[in-house]
Amino acid sequence: MGNADYVYPSTNEYRQCAHPVAVPPPQPFFKSFKNSLKETFFPDDPLRQFKNKTPSRKFFLGLQYFLPILEWGPRYTFQFLKSDLISGITIASLAIPQGISYAKLANLPPILGLYSSFIPPLIYAMMGSSRDLAVGTVAVASLLIGSMLGDEVNATENPALYLHLAFTATFFAGLLQASLGLLRLGFIVDFLSHATIVGFMGGAATVVILQQLKGILGLQHFTQSTDIISVLRSVFSQIHEWRWESGVLGAIFLFFLLLSRYFSKKRPKFFWISAMAPLTTVILGSLLVYLTHAEKHGVDVIGNLKKGLNPPSFGDFVFTSPYFTTAVKTGMITGIIALAEGIAVGRSFAMFKNYNIDGNKEMVAIGTMNIVGSCFSCYLTTGPFSRSAVNFNAGCKTAMSNVVMAIAVMFTLLFLTPLFHYTPLVVLSAIIISAMLGLIDYEAAIHLWKVDKFDFVVCMGAYIGVVFASVEVGLVIAVAISVLRLLLFVARPKTFILGNLPNSTIYRSVEQYPTTNDVPGILILQIDAPIYFANSSYLRERISRWIDEEEDKLKSTGETSLQYVIFNMSAVGNIDTSGISMLEEVKKITDRRGLKLVLANPGAEVMKKLNKSKFIETIGKEWIYLTVGEAVEACNYKLHTCKPDATTEDSQPWNNV
Repeated sequence: MGNADYVYPSTNEYRQCAHPVAVPPPQPFFKSFKNSLKETFFPDDPLRQFKNKTPSRKFFLGLQYFLPILEWGPRYTFQFLKSDLISGITIASLAIPQGISYAKLANLPPILGLYSSFIPPLIYAMMGSSRDLAVGTVAVASLLIGSMLGDEVNATENPALYLHLAFTATFFAGLLQASLGLLRLGFIVDFLSHATIVGFMGGAATVVILQQLKGILGLQHFTQSTDIISVLRSVFSQIHEWRWESGVLGAIFLFFLLLSRYFSKKRPKFFWISAMAPLTTVILGSLLVYLTHAEKHGVDVIGNLKKGLNPPSFGDFVFTSPYFTTAVKTGMITGIIALAEGIAVGRSFAMFKNYNIDGNKEMVAIGTMNIVGSCFSCYLTTGPFSRSAVNFNAGCKTAMSNVVMAIAVMFTLLFLTPLFHYTPLVVLSAIIISAMLGLIDYEAAIHLWKVDKFDFVVCMGAYIGVVFASVEVGLVIAVAISVLRLLLFVARPKTFILGNLPNSTIYRSVEQYPTTNDVPGILILQIDAPIYFANSSYLRERISRWIDEEEDKLKSTGETSLQYVIFNMSAVGNIDTSGISMLEEVKKITDRRGLKLVLANPGAEVMKKLNKSKFIETIGKEWIYLTVGEAVEACNYKLHTCKPDATTEDSQPWNNV
């Protein structure tokens, strides 16, 4: 880096170009605290629409807020109905076989998958703010319920207790979800980063696929554990139990499902082929078993499904020990995962159609449908990506497509459930495997590796934890790594030296812009984070090292000795008392070395606290500048025009604070 050539302004010129740095007017503590809470919990200011309205209008707007159907319902048209009718029937053809399959994955009676595709979609259609989300059961939540409840109660030996615990866990999941929305705590879900979700979903999908080897191979006894070691040991220790009839059927149906999905992906206008494929496999598989009597030759079937709508289950909740804790823990974990998936899916499709969804409204809607669903024999539901993608591609216009789907499921429950008697379990396994392959997003993992290695570590930590330990362990590992990264960002913020871009008054990092020029006698540092107790000690030591290294460099080159240290504080959004103490210590260090500490562009919150702590008086108002450029000009003016014993007005720095 070279040295810049400067033209130093005269006193009058400098007076004209310098700008004062303002201290914000004092604000009462409670008002400031109220504003902070408002920005944290109510950034969208939901109450603004109620201002200057009559009581009756406020009441109606309040109903619209919690029941968005009252907002779009009056504007609903016949054209919308035609689109929603087509998309609703399409997603129903996917929801019926998936619902049955995912219920088996959770070790629950298959009929619960249909129950869970009837009541919750009706609730969401009234309360949800997404036009594209298709409500139903999901594989990952089903796996979590099956593994966590299965550790305490055997679904085969004690099916009634297991079923009641599933309803109880769903109730507490909904209670948590709705509470997060009502208390405006949706930002908690943001701690599940994109990298965490990619790894977690990929790991869960891998485990689910491996567990379906039980159905594909027709095994009667299988491990309750979800880790890959236990699953593979269970598979290969029963080689003599493998049934080739089931394996052949499974391979054929899986090939058909993958082929239809591949074709629909290549030709998006034929999306309905992939959407109809699961129901088609169920029909073909049932016919094949019925005509060949394959159930007598080693092919397991679903058996009888009870006709009729959802029976009430609010009297089946378990609130007694020792199972109450298990139900609460299962509900909390599955509720957070389902909430993160549902909101992420809803936001993704809202972005494509250029409209916004309210995250807190979604939490209340998803939570309410799970609370109500748990009272009517439903287990955990959310907005699965595969079903929502079909809904989106089918051209849905509003949440009415969920109502159409629910009506189709209701018709199935009332009249068609006997037709599923001969549905082979191997078909359900093939449907699950086909759906899960889409959740292993290896392209996203490769992208994480290219862009951010730490995010890739988070992703792989979640994946390895899920696959080799358990779903809960994988989630804990991923969140722990993410929080560790966040703490590292706070505790070890970036600091770097700034240089002057040639022929400009712009100052940028010398690492990013190697062509920048040194400013003789001046060290310009930028702190790229708020200054808190967690990083104040590190910053004090790092700044001291920057000063030592700069002085050593100047001594070795014989250049002008260091005179000024400028802090660019444009990125310091806030500072606490530990940070102010750090600045005071740095001020003492620079004073002992005969250097002058200068601040550039401190923000309003920082200036307010520096003023209250009297640090501005300590450093001197004249050494705080609006920009780095003005600070450098002031220091250069002082270096080249002022004498040490000067007492005239022209010898003073010209920053009128």
